Amino acid sequence: MFPRSVLIFTLSAAALFGGLYVVSQTSLAELMPELLRGAWVTVQVAAGGSALALVMALVAALIRLYAPAPLRWLAMAYIETFRGTSALVQLFWLFFVLPHFGIMLEPMTVGILALGLNIGAYGAEVIRGAIESVPRGQWEAACALNMNRAQALRRVILPQAFVAMIPPWGNLLIELLKATSLVSLITLSDLSFKAQQLNQNTLRTAEVFGLVLLMYLAMSLVITAGMRVLERRASHGLR
Repeated sequence: MFPRSVLIFTLSAAALFGGLYVVSQTSLAELMPELLRGAWVTVQVAAGGSALALVMALVAALIRLYAPAPLRWLAMAYIETFRGTSALVQLFWLFFVLPHFGIMLEPMTVGILALGLNIGAYGAEVIRGAIESVPRGQWEAACALNMNRAQALRRVILPQAFVAMIPPWGNLLIELLKATSLVSLITLSDLSFKAQQLNQNTLRTAEVFGLVLLMYLAMSLVITAGMRVLERRASHGLR
């Protein structure tokens, strides 16, 4: 049996060469500059949204677990609202509705806010579940060592929960990357927006979207590889 990472690499390489065959009949120099500019915007939105999602998820999860009741209700309202409504509607609400209240935001800011808040709501439940999965005996051991709740979380609970939450967070970050295609609907020239423009101008549908598929695949593989390295190091440190 081949290791899972080798199998994934083999399948990815096969997809890559297949995609290169599709675009082999056209000039890469004609398509890539615009697509790369769009990809850079996609990377910026994904990076900013990921950072916001991590912060919001951690704060919302800790508030829901340990804060007084009014703050817990506020955290639950945030989580259920952003999990229970469409990311597209949230994006449109921030971009088209807030100006009616005198709040004008740049498209990049709106994209980062919408995706970060949306994925952060899902991530809060991932973090909460990971913390609650730590055996109760770990809390008791921390109390026996005269640690308060904050010290127990920082030194004992979160390091163990961190290992458990890495795989689902990898999935969430890939979902966030794919959701960046929505920002093309608010005039942001991301990878999907550039692909649509090139398709309309050149009518090379297979070539354009073949390249776009490969670029999204490459970015998701980078996330997957990074999360696996992080998981191995976290597991090793925990041992």
